[in-house]
Amino acid sequence: MIVVATTDFEVYHEAVAELRERGVQFTTIEPGDEFPENTNVVITGADDEIETPVTVVRAKPDECRHAVEEALALMRSGGGRTIVGIDPGERPGIAVLNGDMVIATFHVPLAQAAAIILAELEGAVDPLVRIGDGARLQGTRLIDDLDGIPIELVDETGTTPYLGTGARGMGDVIAAINIAHLSGERITERTIEPTAGELQVIKTRSREQSPENRAIGEELARRVAAGELTIEEALEEHRQQLNDRD
Repeated sequence: MIVVATTDFEVYHEAVAELRERGVQFTTIEPGDEFPENTNVVITGADDEIETPVTVVRAKPDECRHAVEEALALMRSGGGRTIVGIDPGERPGIAVLNGDMVIATFHVPLAQAAAIILAELEGAVDPLVRIGDGARLQGTRLIDDLDGIPIELVDETGTTPYLGTGARGMGDVIAAINIAHLSGERITERTIEPTAGELQVIKTRSREQSPENRAIGEELARRVAAGELTIEEALEEHRQQLNDRD
């Protein structure tokens, strides 16, 4: 766990904001207080007096982003295996774990997910991605985009919890954390045949995004389903095909 311990209000405020923005698990204490047993890294101010056997990262108010990045890098190299859990979908939930510790979470559009995951795994020793078996089309696209990374396909049944008051929107992220803890089947690719319903969803979305209110045909919808094209690219090909006919 990352612990923030400083009397410098600016460092405290900025470090906590950075950690919260990244979805990192952390706690705060006053300098001189007893550190939690599971402390891995301490972020503190440049002038704070800290006595602890764990690694200390010192930060200045205008350099807290770098301090947080350094602390996260130290967490990733702390001996635990880096595992990324993914709850696939149009906005997949993503959880990055070092051993059993959650060090970062994301909930982003599908188009951004692979780049974020690859950045989080950069420099990791023996990384592993575990992805839920739901949302087949989006999951397959992610698997293709993560070529070269060890991947396990996980039965995601029961991984999305009941969400109480104030937890709205957290379900995909919590599911990703649960998926990261489950063993799955090692795969290198996932080939699926889109259902008629899945193709219809793609056609409907293409119509909604088309200025001309036109839907793409089945062949282009299949290419979108396979991850070969985005809907925007398929619409452009569709327009070109219509222009060629004229």
